[in-house]
Amino acid sequence: MIILFTNLCLCYNINCFCDNKNLICIRVIICVLLRLIMEDNTIFKISNKIKEIRKINGVTIQEIALKAGVSKGLISQIENNRTVPSLFVLINIINALDVDLNEFFKDFNSDSTLGPIIVKRKENYEEFEKEQAIGFHYKRILTSSIDSSTLDIVLLELLPDAKRPMVETEAFEYKYILSGQVEYVFRDQVIVLNEGDSIFFNGRLSHTPRNIGKDKAIMLIVYFFEQNKK
Repeated sequence: MIILFTNLCLCYNINCFCDNKNLICIRVIICVLLRLIMEDNTIFKISNKIKEIRKINGVTIQEIALKAGVSKGLISQIENNRTVPSLFVLINIINALDVDLNEFFKDFNSDSTLGPIIVKRKENYEEFEKEQAIGFHYKRILTSSIDSSTLDIVLLELLPDAKRPMVETEAFEYKYILSGQVEYVFRDQVIVLNEGDSIFFNGRLSHTPRNIGKDKAIMLIVYFFEQNKK
């Protein structure tokens, strides 16, 4: 894996010395190498690390966006696991953080399996944050790349006083209510979901859930991310 990252860095840094023909070849190599490392939940680990490094360095989202040549909104969505960046956008963001590519990826491990059966024990679910929201407790169950799409499965625990602004996600979303009572708020409608109910919608519609019960509500969420065209 270290050799892979080292080769990636060498290929990327040599761009300035290549003619157009060789530059195209190098870009193809970069695409292939990055595709190899974007397995399972790696892309979401990358998003979390981008956010972590930016905060440690005291850099704003706007500053990173300007240096990377992308919008502030895109950086925010990437950090909050609401969209999957294209390969070159990812490289530009890492460069904007002033971090060497090899250094950025050095702590990543490729989790291999001996077959198509993947077991995740509940104590191993990874807790993570999206936007700053009160009472929202996310746990990632599984992430897997399927052809040109990414599947992300998480658990969301909503406390009775949970609240956040309306959000949009670059993915289709499926929600299944495991326990409790949840009110899903969209721009033009409100839908009440009870235990055992489910909902599927385009995450590009502004939305937010509310726990309208007295106890904690738990829902299973499946995000279907399409390949980002940017």
